[in-house]
Amino acid sequence: MRCPFCGNVDTQVKDSRPAEDHVAIRRRRFCPACGGRFTTYERVQLRDLVVIKSNGRREDFDRDKLERSIRIALQKRPVDPERIDQMISGIVRRLESMGETDIPSKVIGEIVMEALARIDTVAYVRFASVYKNFQEAGDFDKFVSELRPQGPPEE
Repeated sequence: MRCPFCGNVDTQVKDSRPAEDHVAIRRRRFCPACGGRFTTYERVQLRDLVVIKSNGRREDFDRDKLERSIRIALQKRPVDPERIDQMISGIVRRLESMGETDIPSKVIGEIVMEALARIDTVAYVRFASVYKNFQEAGDFDKFVSELRPQGPPEE
């Protein structure tokens, strides 16, 4: 593993342990050339996924991009960081186990919204506002009103 500080390719692993509910390995590394210490994560990747954007453009699936968008939606929400990591790993495993290498971005968005709806309603609405491209307050109102349980009809 290349040192991020000096570029030396001969770094040493000082400690390894399971991370993200045993779906990844966290490694503490040391660079003998500059003395820098850094952490890397190793994950199993079942297949290379390609995201098909709504305009037809194709791009490699980026777990970090998925994680950033989810963390933005969950910013300042009372959700445990380990729970977020588990959710992200679950989404990636679900995408990899679909059997397809080409996945429409719409499918990814729906899976993320489904997962967010289960753990935090506010984060779900935040993510949906970007995903569904809300343009005005009425879009929020309509979306949130669909979330509210409908009471018994008034007589």
